[in-house]
Amino acid sequence: MVGAELGQLVDIAAQCDEAGVHTIVVVDHVVMGERFDRYAWGPFNFAQGAPWAEPLTLATAIIGATHHARVATGILIAGLRPATLLAKTVATLDVIAGGRFDLGVGVGWQPEEYESMGLDFSRRGQILDDTIGACQALWTQSPASFASPTINFDRIWCDPKPAQPGGPPVWFSGTLGTRNVHRIVHLGCGWIPIMGASVDDVRSGVHMLRERFEVAGRDPGELRVRAAAPLVRAERGFDLAASVAAAREVAAAGATDVIVPMSAFVRETSNVRQWLDDLVGLWGTTW
Repeated sequence: MVGAELGQLVDIAAQCDEAGVHTIVVVDHVVMGERFDRYAWGPFNFAQGAPWAEPLTLATAIIGATHHARVATGILIAGLRPATLLAKTVATLDVIAGGRFDLGVGVGWQPEEYESMGLDFSRRGQILDDTIGACQALWTQSPASFASPTINFDRIWCDPKPAQPGGPPVWFSGTLGTRNVHRIVHLGCGWIPIMGASVDDVRSGVHMLRERFEVAGRDPGELRVRAAAPLVRAERGFDLAASVAAAREVAAAGATDVIVPMSAFVRETSNVRQWLDDLVGLWGTTW
């Protein structure tokens, strides 16, 4: 969620945890430019001045306020963070969380975010590959060495190691071009389909990724897919019951995790708990 009262997001997360939500997902934009027309997946529903919390900071606060739910980035524009600092931050967060953290990453879509940090937007794919590869080296090796086109280090220590052996699960977002498929198969545990992906997109993507897992010697059953539930419109807003029922199609297409965006249904924080109770009740009877 993106909102002006950032402290309330931690309170909302605690309510999600109490209600039995499996995973709480936080989002990322470091800066916002003016060119929303570059967003290729429909209208971008936030103004330039919307307060996007730094997600790893917010995730840390949420982890301190929860006990059971996993916390995930969905997504973190990982290449905007120096790899060694990102590895340290994520490892520390995962230790504090007791292994309840998932790292969802992507390249982003705004040149301004890269340019404002002195990075080449045209190399964003290479930067992402190298950043995650470097993090995984630091999470698993002592001392760690890594060589790539954009990141290099030799015999350095980065501790503590994450609570989860090998580091938190890494999910890659986006369409399934050749390079993104290679990332998912060789660096990741799962795929986050792009916003607006259809059930057929999910189904065909899952089929192809499972085949590629098998070719790479990985168990296709290990593939994780976090897709959005279809939002079914009602006379006013969206119909929660119909949206939860429609999510069954996404699961049948191969999604292992289904996202229900609270912000699409809830406008007032006073309504959060009732909405959560409704969601959990519907989920239990529908699934």
